[in-house]
Amino acid sequence: MNKLLHYPFLSSLLLSLLFLPILVSSADCTCQNELPHDSSNRTKALKYKFIAISSILIASALGVSLPILGKKIPTFRPENNIFFLIKAFAAGVILATGFVHILPEAYESLSSPCLSGRPWGVFPFTGFLAMVSAMVTMMIDTFATSFYKRSHFNKALPVNGDEEMLGEHEEHVHVHTHATHGHAHGSAFVSEDSARSSHLTIIRHRIISQVLEVGIVVHSVIIGMALGASQSSKAIKPLVAALTFHQFFEGMGLGGCISQAKFKSRAIAIMLIFFSLTTPISIALGIGISKIYNENGPKALVVEGSFNSLSAGILIYMSLVDLLAADFMDPRMQSNIKLQLGSNLSLLLGAACMSLLAKWS
Repeated sequence: MNKLLHYPFLSSLLLSLLFLPILVSSADCTCQNELPHDSSNRTKALKYKFIAISSILIASALGVSLPILGKKIPTFRPENNIFFLIKAFAAGVILATGFVHILPEAYESLSSPCLSGRPWGVFPFTGFLAMVSAMVTMMIDTFATSFYKRSHFNKALPVNGDEEMLGEHEEHVHVHTHATHGHAHGSAFVSEDSARSSHLTIIRHRIISQVLEVGIVVHSVIIGMALGASQSSKAIKPLVAALTFHQFFEGMGLGGCISQAKFKSRAIAIMLIFFSLTTPISIALGIGISKIYNENGPKALVVEGSFNSLSAGILIYMSLVDLLAADFMDPRMQSNIKLQLGSNLSLLLGAACMSLLAKWS
């Protein structure tokens, strides 16, 4: 089950990671880079890039691991109220990432004067691609959930004698002809329904965590390559700190979803390693293509703007629908006014922290 749920997304992420450098490195040089590539500036920039690789790697690994390791502490387990506060904070971070960080970057790329007026200047591709991405994410979300729901129920359906026994049990539950049997079978059905519901909830969390990782990793590839290809030490210096916190907060959001999905240890390790390494590897790739990469070239602008738009749509949908709506409409939160207020404050705090980072990143 884990392999079926995990590896299709993993393979698509690997493909995007491999082919993106080829696309952006072949950019046309109609708009030249503004900064001179003198040797002293490039040496200083390279030093900051290596610092960025190490700091972002540590921050990413720490951020995504904390919610999973926190499950071993009773206070931070999913059944406790404080977990709602942590998830609300993480959802705010992811929502702000989509709206404040990625979407403006996509708009800036796709509305650049370095692009031809047609079609980029006559149609709002940024919003359109984000909308399409959100709709496709919703379709994947619903189709994947219904597919695994049907397959689970088909396997669980009893046959022959079991079906007759099921009918007898239902009679005892509804008619209560024999009180003893009625109570016994009723308890059995409640237990079975509870087990099915629990299993489907786990499947739901697995799908959410994987789709969320797709959106986060696509954006991580873009920002990593942009940082690695940049030759300006003044531009890179503030980015190092901003992206370190950026990856830490995003990792917390993703780690919270993974912790609820109850993957096997191997799948958890793969997802953690993949998230932690994506941005550092992308920075290294950016360094490798920095001599031939022109960030103002039409192809680079279109690829970056399109991928950022798609990533923004995924993250906005996931944060609003799968993270916030699911938790804020939960009966536990609806019946606890203190938990509601605390979760709303955590949401605002997470969004505010991530939005503030946009000043430097």
